[in-house]
This record gives sequence, structure tokens and C-alpha cells, in this order.
Amino acid sequence: MLGEYRISGRRASDIAASVERGVGSGDLQPGQLLPPMRELAAELGVNPNTVAAAYRTLRERGVIETAGRRGSRVRPRPVTTPRDAVRIEAPPGVRDVGEGNPDPALLPPLGPALAAAADHDGGRPVMYGEPPLDRDFARLARAALDEDGVPAGPMGVASGALDAIERVLAAHLRPGDAVAVEDPGWGSVFDLVPALGLRAVPVGVDDEGPLPGDVERALRDGARAVIVTARAQNPTGAAVSAARAARLREVLGRHRDVLLVEDDHGHGFVDVPLHPLSGATDRWAFVRSVAKAYGPDLRVAPFTGDPVTVDRVLGRLRLGPGWVSRVLQRAVVHLWETGAVDRAAVGRAYGERRDALVRALAARGVQAHGRSGMNVWVPVADETGAVARMLQAGWAVAPGARFRLSSPPGIRLTVSGLTAADIEPVAEAVAAATGPVPARSSR
Repeated sequence: MLGEYRISGRRASDIAASVERGVGSGDLQPGQLLPPMRELAAELGVNPNTVAAAYRTLRERGVIETAGRRGSRVRPRPVTTPRDAVRIEAPPGVRDVGEGNPDPALLPPLGPALAAAADHDGGRPVMYGEPPLDRDFARLARAALDEDGVPAGPMGVASGALDAIERVLAAHLRPGDAVAVEDPGWGSVFDLVPALGLRAVPVGVDDEGPLPGDVERALRDGARAVIVTARAQNPTGAAVSAARAARLREVLGRHRDVLLVEDDHGHGFVDVPLHPLSGATDRWAFVRSVAKAYGPDLRVAPFTGDPVTVDRVLGRLRLGPGWVSRVLQRAVVHLWETGAVDRAAVGRAYGERRDALVRALAARGVQAHGRSGMNVWVPVADETGAVARMLQAGWAVAPGARFRLSSPPGIRLTVSGLTAADIEPVAEAVAAATGPVPARSSR
């Protein structure tokens, strides 16, 4: 059943650690069936309850999944093998269009902002016991949310969008709960959900966002939460349209007890308007990030939500890191107040590159998606072959496996580093590498 690998340990923690080592080393493969609890207990000479406790720990950590009489298996994508490992390293002479990074030329210099933050209030250091949220940061973040029609709610700040999403999920959900996630979608969310002991339920996506029918089905089947990317969806570039937002609010309105998490990491670099869903349920959170527009190392993400959700998240933050650096918050305030990023110009820059690539692909009969943001998603029939052929042609792309649960294969290209002169060559390479693809399901 396990090949050459032998699970070891006398205590539940040791048995669980042994399984995790096997998964991490690759000796236990995704989908591999684990021994029945009584069988493993007899082999190790321990009580079956000890093995049961070990398997329970592994389930909560997202390493294995149990399907009743069919037994326990290593998860198809266990958290011990993060999706970022599914990547293509660009060798010398190969252009990398798979990293997903913003264009450094469109990011502001952080030196003046950090200096201004350090000199704020006469250079007085922030001390223990002071408010965790800078007053000007909260004021400006809230004003931007008001401008975009996000419902009123208390403010908080986390260390990036994923940190905020994790804390919101943990504030309401328990191991075993199901979470509806976009598919294709952000690979880090696919890793995070099982890491929290939760179960991911895939929801289809088109250019206008999550498919309402899929969301309805997931919620009807018991999903306790749904995560929606407002715009610049990774990897497809989807953006929730006004019509789609209205339909999704109708669906969510029939499930008021569901936790809604909206991710608007695209704020500051997208060229499409926001159509928020927040407020359609009783428990919700709306998360923004400054990483793509102002720099990935600026780990600051303002968020709002209903009072219960925000209070729980802030309470847990106080018991851990305490607060997000006030120096970083003040640096963001300086960037906002000085207009360090021309958001309209940045949105146009990414939009022109993205749209040009989509058009060039369409001219060659290649289906591609990229309604907003900095990524273009290309469905393919043979993902491995397409990635390999692109590499041979001098382009490293992101394999779609990083972004899929049950959706069809694809590859992702990031347009950040492309110039106008690059569009035709990369489109020609994609057309040659991909070949015909199956018709897209309308679902």
C-alpha cells in the first residue's frame, strides 16, 4: 500500500510527523491510500485510538482526507507540498513571463515614504499599548472604500491579503468546514484552505467572475464560506461585473449565514471599476492589498467587515503579532497622500499590454482570458507539452496546475515585463505551443 515507506511512531504526534515527512519527501504521493487505523495500530503496537488521533491531526493540517469506508488518503495537493513548487525556472536566455510580479518600473521608490514615516510626529517611537491602527491610514483607507461603495464597517490592517483572509476564515470556521473557492484561482488560497483543516469546494469562473450557479450549488451543499476575487483575478484576470455582482448578491442573500470574503488585491493597478458584494451576508470581510501597486515587500492590507468578524480578527491579532508596523502604515499614508502612484496610468499600462496580447492571440485563433490585472490565462489541451514547448521557444510560463483544482488545463502569462515589441513574438510562440483546445464549458 505504501511501497517502501514505513510509518513510524508510538505517540499520535510522532505518527502524524512520520506521515508528514513521507509526504514532504515525496515517498507518500498525493492520492496514496494510508493503512486502515486498526491495521496500522497493530503494526506499530499502539492503541487504535492513538492512530485515530494522528489521522485526525493530519486531516486538520490538510495533509490527508478521509472518505468513510473508502479510507484515508494523502490529499491531491497536501499543504506539505505548496503550489509554488509547481513552477518553471527560467534558464539563461529564456524570458520569464510566469512569475506574476508587477513591473518594477511602475512601482514607486519607498525610500522617501519610509523616511517620512520614521520622521512622523517628530520621530517619536511607537510604544506598546498604542492603537494598532494609524489614524490617517484608517481614514484614507476608509475613504477609498466609501468611494467604491463598500459598506461601512470597522477597519483593521493585516500583513498582506492572504494573512487577512486566513484570519477571517479562522475567526468563523472549524476544521472540516467547506469553503467555496474560485477554480481556476489563486494557488495560495488552495494551499491555505486545507492548511486550516478546511475543505475546498471549486466554483467555476468566467471573465465576469464566479459563476452564480456554481456558487449556489456549493452553498446549498453546505459550504460555510465563499472567497471571491473582486477584480484582477489570478490567474484569469476576471473582474466581477455589475450584472454578475447583482446575481451573486441574490445568491448570497439566500444564504445570509455564509461568511463572504472579498479580495480586492487589484486596487491601485486595475482599469475596471469595483462592484462589491459585501453586505449581502451577515458575516463578511473586504480585503485590500498594496503589494501589487506599491511593492510586494510592503506587507500592508487594510480590511473591513461586519463588527463581529473584525473584532474577532483584531482580538486574535493582539495575541500574536500585536499590530502591523505603524512605520509601514505611515509609509503607505505618505504614498497615498503624495500620489506616488498614478493609479489610472498604471491601470492603462497593464491594460494596454494585456489587451494587446489577448488580441494577438485571438488573431492566431488562440482563446485567452484577461479582462483586468496583469495576467492572461490560456486554456490548453496539453499543459505539460505547452509549458515545455514555450520553454524551447524561449519563454517560461506558469503551469496551470498551480491554479487549478478540477478546472481544465491552462497556462498563465504575466504581461508586466512585456514591451510592445514582445507581443507578437510571444503570441506566435503560444500559438505554436498550444494547438487546439476543447470548447469552454458555459456551465
